[in-house]
Amino acid sequence: MSPSPNSPTAARKPSAAVRAMTGPTKAAITFLCLGEQAGSDLMKRLSTTEIERITHAMSRLGPIPAEIVEDVLSEFTESVITGTGSVTGSLSAAEALLRKFMPEEEVTELLNTVRGNNRQSATWRRFASLDESVIANYLEGEHDQTAAAILNNIDTSVAAKVLPLLGTDRMYDVAERMVGMEAVPIHMMRQIEETLKKDIMSDTVHTSAAETHQRMADMFNKLDVQAFEQLSQTLDQRIPETFQAIKQRMFVFDDLVRLSTQDLAQVMRGLEGDTLPLAMRGAKKELRDYLMSCLPQRSRQMLMDEMEATGPVRGRDVNAAQTTMVDYAKVLADQGLIQLPSHTDEEDEIFE
Repeated sequence: MSPSPNSPTAARKPSAAVRAMTGPTKAAITFLCLGEQAGSDLMKRLSTTEIERITHAMSRLGPIPAEIVEDVLSEFTESVITGTGSVTGSLSAAEALLRKFMPEEEVTELLNTVRGNNRQSATWRRFASLDESVIANYLEGEHDQTAAAILNNIDTSVAAKVLPLLGTDRMYDVAERMVGMEAVPIHMMRQIEETLKKDIMSDTVHTSAAETHQRMADMFNKLDVQAFEQLSQTLDQRIPETFQAIKQRMFVFDDLVRLSTQDLAQVMRGLEGDTLPLAMRGAKKELRDYLMSCLPQRSRQMLMDEMEATGPVRGRDVNAAQTTMVDYAKVLADQGLIQLPSHTDEEDEIFE
């Protein structure tokens, strides 16, 4: 008889979180479940490199929910269901396991290495947060193998944007090395991390003006309309050229008029509740007419009826609805479902 879906022995499909885990992370959870004595006996059979990787993973685990443990260790399913299977990973837990079978000086050296790796992770996070063009420029001076190691060690979404910026020929070479690359020796990764840290701290890798302008544009997008208008008056006087460059990178409610009719219709279809009628109440006539023209006749009439039925509305509710509409447009753009107007579109516009 096959097990019922709710029985402890029933097959359980691993969660997305578990599928994304590395081997050392899963092994670390296993050792924590085994306990100090059994875990130390098993760890004796591993190589120094394997022990270092598992120790590093264990030190960064923190509390592990019972359902994650259940997915990683099917033999612990029954105890997890009763609530006794959750575990917590920490550097102290790893240290307790190691001291069961390793000499004191070796444990100290290994833990110092792991502590160093944990601190260096901030260097990788800072490097990966740089503008993609800045990272690509930095990699120009690196060997293809080093570039591949760096891209393999940062977030895949960042690496995917950087890779094409390396140029067609080099993109192929670096991608091929990334595919064929096995685990990079720890001492090599330490050297790369130290170099990145020195370069970042010494401003060899610096934030570009374009990156700064985009960050400020994103912040200004979130400002209250009245606050932004007051700020604009001052910045227009003090730094007119810089502020104009920032404004070109902004995407605000009035910029919806620059979307194609198909894209704008998709944005409006995805809005929930009274967001659209509220946003329309504060729209300029040009944008309101354009929004209406993107809708079928029946939907247009329904929207007009809904706007009339809402009665007087507060300005802050209108601003909130417009912000929601802009944010939703950005979400669709990030998903590749619509195309937002580029900040260079106005510069490329042809006047007759």
